[in-house]
Amino acid sequence: MSPTVRRVIIALALVGFAAAAASTWVHYRIAHDPAYVSFCDINTTVSCRDVYESRFGSVGRVPVAVFGAFWFGLVALLTVAAGRGPTELARNVGGYLLVLSTVGLAAILFLAYESFFVLGTLCLLCVTAHVAVVGIFLAVSTIGGVPLASIPGRLVADAGRLVGKPAALGVAGGYLAVTVAAVLPFLAEPSGPVLPVASSTSPIASSASGAGDAESEFVRFWRAQPRVDLPVPREGAQVLVLKFNDYQCPSCARSHFLYAPIFARYESSHPGAVRQVKVDYPLDPECNEQTPFAGHMGACEAAVAVRLARREGRDDEMARWLYENQAAMSRETVTEGLAEVAGMTDFDELYDTVLEEVRADIALGPLIGIEATPTYVVNGVVINAALPPNILDAAIALELELAAEAQTSP
Repeated sequence: MSPTVRRVIIALALVGFAAAAASTWVHYRIAHDPAYVSFCDINTTVSCRDVYESRFGSVGRVPVAVFGAFWFGLVALLTVAAGRGPTELARNVGGYLLVLSTVGLAAILFLAYESFFVLGTLCLLCVTAHVAVVGIFLAVSTIGGVPLASIPGRLVADAGRLVGKPAALGVAGGYLAVTVAAVLPFLAEPSGPVLPVASSTSPIASSASGAGDAESEFVRFWRAQPRVDLPVPREGAQVLVLKFNDYQCPSCARSHFLYAPIFARYESSHPGAVRQVKVDYPLDPECNEQTPFAGHMGACEAAVAVRLARREGRDDEMARWLYENQAAMSRETVTEGLAEVAGMTDFDELYDTVLEEVRADIALGPLIGIEATPTYVVNGVVINAALPPNILDAAIALELELAAEAQTSP
């Protein structure tokens, strides 16, 4: 292995390690803070969150990125060892790197396919790591290796030499300990969202009722927002909250469960005053021509299933079932879920008719220039995804107050 090739491999391994470590941190934040928005969550096409929360983002409960960081670190350590050890070790490391880079290339080709063609989503950190793997594979291919059949025996011999070198053994042990420490937080049960649902007496909710010249920054911001008028009836509600929703969207599922206590509380304290309407906006080109490259290939069927379940009064249960089974969503699983939840077996016969209702909802999206799901519209104020629960709570409280002021004013 020439010094130039060695430096190239180490540099690529460090870049890949940094990307994988950043991915691991972002994945951890997402798992423990539902309101967290990373720098690489840009829109429905470029989103680290959607990739990490998909069935391809973890093995068990451990993020794939952790295994990537371990792989890059191992490549870097072996390459450094090859430059400082005897000639025999350098030859052996060339064989080890060839095996590692081949396995790594196969893994990233699979993950890239799943990301681009199955999920229809691009993860910038993942792409960085994938490019580093390809670069390492190409660099390793220039090294004169050893016969593959001899690698197991050489590995055993090198492991024996490692035992006799306390410094090298300490580095290996420390590296394994760091890897285990990175895995443990994901195996532990999360303690719950960092941002709790705000109560009606929370500071930010209270600030929404700022009076006179002492209006809060939030109130000033909210009053300054432009408002759109969408053709959705209020049905007597003072606050109309529209959610442009995709039942296969992880963020939509998260917001559903995160915001449910807020709407339940207002229904108890202000019956009929706050109305939430889910507007179907599946990111599925089958029924939504606005998203030709999106990859939620079961989202149209899911929207139809909820509308069919509504006929039996089981739409809330159907929505929950879909959110909880996003990883395996397909036409077949949606059909089975509808039969299980609502006892309906005529999905195929009614699909085309009900799908036209879904398309009517989709037509509302361009009116607000929708870019991602979920998108909320609170009394005409458009709010993008990842709204913290306490801000939504404050917005609803303020809109109720403004409605009350309008009723009492002459």
